[in-house]
Amino acid sequence: MKGLLLDSLYAIALAAGSPFWLYRMIRHGRYKTDLGQRLGGVPVNYGRQPTIWIHAVSLGEVNAARTLVGEIHSQLPDYRVVVSTTTDTGMTAAKKLFAFDHIIFRWPLDFSFAVHRALDRIHPSLVLLMEGEVWPNFLAQCNARQIPVAVVNARIGADKGYPRYKRMGRLAGEMFNRLSMICAQDESYAGLFRSLGVRPEKIAVTGMLKYDTAIVADRIDGQDLLAAAVGLGADERLIVAGGTGPGEEQIVLDAYRKLAAKHPRVRLAIVPRKPERFDEVADLIAQTGMGLVRRSKCPDGQNPASEPDTGGTAGTGRAVILGDTMGELRKFYGLACGVFVGRSLVPMGGSDMIESAALGRPTAFGPHTFNFPQAGALAAHGCARVGGADELLKVLDGWLTAPASAAAAGKAARDFVIASQGATKRSVAEICRILGRVPAVAPGCIATDVIRESRP
Repeated sequence: MKGLLLDSLYAIALAAGSPFWLYRMIRHGRYKTDLGQRLGGVPVNYGRQPTIWIHAVSLGEVNAARTLVGEIHSQLPDYRVVVSTTTDTGMTAAKKLFAFDHIIFRWPLDFSFAVHRALDRIHPSLVLLMEGEVWPNFLAQCNARQIPVAVVNARIGADKGYPRYKRMGRLAGEMFNRLSMICAQDESYAGLFRSLGVRPEKIAVTGMLKYDTAIVADRIDGQDLLAAAVGLGADERLIVAGGTGPGEEQIVLDAYRKLAAKHPRVRLAIVPRKPERFDEVADLIAQTGMGLVRRSKCPDGQNPASEPDTGGTAGTGRAVILGDTMGELRKFYGLACGVFVGRSLVPMGGSDMIESAALGRPTAFGPHTFNFPQAGALAAHGCARVGGADELLKVLDGWLTAPASAAAAGKAARDFVIASQGATKRSVAEICRILGRVPAVAPGCIATDVIRESRP
């Protein structure tokens, strides 16, 4: 009965939102692919090998799952791993990271028939939900089939998610208590879950997986080819605005114009968070008159000055670089003398600031970082939290004026990232216990079966 009621509510919501979905489908090409999988027609998981189904909603969750998948294979080699995702960016990343050895597919809509069909095809022994997207029909059907479900790298938004669950009253606690385990990123999240009525034994604080997936290095493979392709000179100093959102690019461009007047060899690269905004940001940059170099128009090995779409000023030291390709943000960070992490000057929750910190690059972000609880700790360990456009300009100018101080700030942030690693092993230890295994006692060892004493 509950499933039927939920299906009816989902159908009403889908009908009400259909103009929005249709607009995004036509305007941005979203939701057109894999419709059959969204309705439960996922690939069939053949064979008798037990399977762990990992669901990662989007790009960030997929990237966070990378070390988790590797550690599961190391400690639980008898288990097959399959990966689902919801968004197009998540699917692109999942295929790149996992498709060679794993089944990759779209997460089914939470209609009863779609969930039933997907579970019949995958027949998992365990489901792991990355970060916290819990759907009631899916959870109910897994409970009915005695399939344990756990949330890994769990978080809950104090400003949005938590108030929404709190309005559900005891129903929220009842739903989360049907999970086998919640592996929370930190104690603050664990406390929020407990306040919703989740039993303490259902919660373990395991840390944040993104610290483990961050690449700690001085250089990134391919960054020199990228620099040559976009015309970045060896004596030029690059500021990167990464993962930006609407309204931030203009702030960054205004700051860059002022910085360029004082620091002649400074360059700017902007990498928007959403690919559907690439053309919009390109138009915005072109309107400044400073020139535009689009990475998508400047493949490796090609002189950007010969490209017709550079605004005619490539090579002048003023043309703004637009990172309008996927999967190259780390390369841009590797070239940077300073990084601004976007979606944080506007109330969008922030983008991932761990990546640039792990590379030892001085990193700044705005006040709106509710999606990244680590922001406060990073701000106390080398990163700069700015309140607005004026403070951002001041921080960037300070880095360009005093590079030694900027380097020291970057090193402090990287040291903090290294000290915060270890969430992967702690999370897999909880997974092993759910499956009745003893976690590996040393790196490279496998989890062993629990030996239960027999009674006469």
